[in-house]
Amino acid sequence: MPFLHIAGERFRYETTGLRKGPALVLAHSLGTRLEMWDALVPHLAHRLHLIRFDARGHGRSAAPDAVYSMGDLGRDLINILDALDVPQAHLCGLSLGGMVGQWMALNAPQRLNRLVLANTTAHAGPHRLWEGRIKAVRKAGTAPIADAVVESWFTPAFRQATPAEVARVRTMVAETSAAGYTGTSCAMRDMDFRHDLSHVGTPTLVVIGAQDRSTPPEWGELIASHIPGAQKVVLDTGHMSAIEAPEAFAAALTRFLA
Repeated sequence: MPFLHIAGERFRYETTGLRKGPALVLAHSLGTRLEMWDALVPHLAHRLHLIRFDARGHGRSAAPDAVYSMGDLGRDLINILDALDVPQAHLCGLSLGGMVGQWMALNAPQRLNRLVLANTTAHAGPHRLWEGRIKAVRKAGTAPIADAVVESWFTPAFRQATPAEVARVRTMVAETSAAGYTGTSCAMRDMDFRHDLSHVGTPTLVVIGAQDRSTPPEWGELIASHIPGAQKVVLDTGHMSAIEAPEAFAAALTRFLA
C-alpha cells in the first residue's frame, strides 16, 4: 500500500474505483484506519474515485507524541489532496472524519464539492471525560479500552450476528498507538463548531444512527438543523453505520452525490 511523505511525515493512503470518476475521500473514526471503510467500498467503486488514508496518529501514518488540533488533521487532508493532484473532492467522514469534514467546510470550502457527515458531532462533550480517557490511554495504551469502545459502537444485534467483524474493528482500536490516540483525543476535546455551522455553504448530508450511543441522534440533528439546506438520513444502526448497514449507507450517499 503506498505512502505519501509530506513535510517529513508519512501518510498511508489507498485509491480505488473509477479513476476518472468524481473523487470521494473517506475519512475514518478515532481508533480505526482506512480499512474501516472496507464494507462500503464495493458499493461505490464502480462509480467513484475513492481516496482513503490513515489519519495522523492512526494505522501506519505519522503518530507524533503531541497535542493535535482539528486544524492539524484538516491540513493533513489538504496536503494529501495536493500530493494526489485532486483540487476538489466529495468528502464523507464518520465520527472523527466528520469533525475533520466540518473543519474543511469552514476553512477550506473551495476543496469540497459535497460533504457527508456521518455519526458525528460539532462538540464532543465535557473536557473532563476526555481527560480521563487521555490519562488512561497514556498510562496503559489502547488495548484495555478496546472492548468498551467497540461495545459502544455497535448494536447488540450486530455484535451477536457478526462477531468476526466486531473483532476486526476491535483490533484496529487496540493497535492504535497511545500517542496517536491521545493526540487525536486532544483535537476532539478542544473542538467546538456549534456556533459556526450556519456558515457552512457546502451541500451537506448528515447521516444519523438511530441507536448510536457514541454520537447520539440529537447531536446529528443539531448539525443538520444548523447547516443551511442540509439533508438528513437516519439509519437503524449504532455508531459505525457504514459497517452495520453498508448497502443503505452507500445508497443514501449515492443519491446525495448524484
